[in-house]
Amino acid sequence: MGTKAIDPQTIRNVTIIGDPDETTRVAHLIRRRSGQPGSGTRTTVDWTTGRVEHAIRITALTSHAPIADLERSIRVADGVIAVMNATANPTPHLETMFRVADDYQVARLCLINGLDHPAADFDRCVRTIADTRGAVPLTLQIPLGAHPTFEGVLDLLPLWALEPLAAELYGSQWELAQRWYVNLVKTVMEQAPSDPNASPAPRDIPLDQLNHRIRYLTRIGDVVPVLCCATPTSDDIATLLDTIARYLPSPMDVCQPEHALDY
Repeated sequence: MGTKAIDPQTIRNVTIIGDPDETTRVAHLIRRRSGQPGSGTRTTVDWTTGRVEHAIRITALTSHAPIADLERSIRVADGVIAVMNATANPTPHLETMFRVADDYQVARLCLINGLDHPAADFDRCVRTIADTRGAVPLTLQIPLGAHPTFEGVLDLLPLWALEPLAAELYGSQWELAQRWYVNLVKTVMEQAPSDPNASPAPRDIPLDQLNHRIRYLTRIGDVVPVLCCATPTSDDIATLLDTIARYLPSPMDVCQPEHALDY
């Protein structure tokens, strides 16, 4: 049989970094989705987003790995996923890895775990990202409630397509979601060229336009998309894979075509 041709623009070479327990869990979920449930540091997932099939190639390294190995894996990646635990203070190793990614201009996104735990502090995680140079957090999901009233997570971007239903469904949380959404849109659009006489309301900006702008800002390192992982028992990895495909760059986007086929 012939070898399937791969468009380099659909490749995502991604390194997962974080504490061992957090990184191992995310890598395990991705391997299970790919049909490769065994151990190993590298996994490839075929994933379709926006009717385009992507080859997402994952390398997982914990913060306990030698700093030289971490630096190399970050440097040759096209994107980095930083896994944070909402109950733990940021470690110097994780902050160092953020800065290495910034030094090498590697696009980043963050996945925050453990939000159902009594000690979880989502706002602290966002502040940690904001305090790292070159990183502006762009919160795409927020937790609904806090322990013991934690109810899950809410995707902000598609919210206004279902506004009447969503307002009824989320009740008292709707006002909070609106504030986060307005801040998200402001962050995304503040540098976008626009008609000075036009001031569209945040909910009037097309989702495709927001997605395109987020991808551009993520690629150049101006923003870091932030996702939430609800509970340790959840095995939903689809949102993470969608976000990787939509917003993290291909090897061609970062002028590293030599990495397209040998990552």
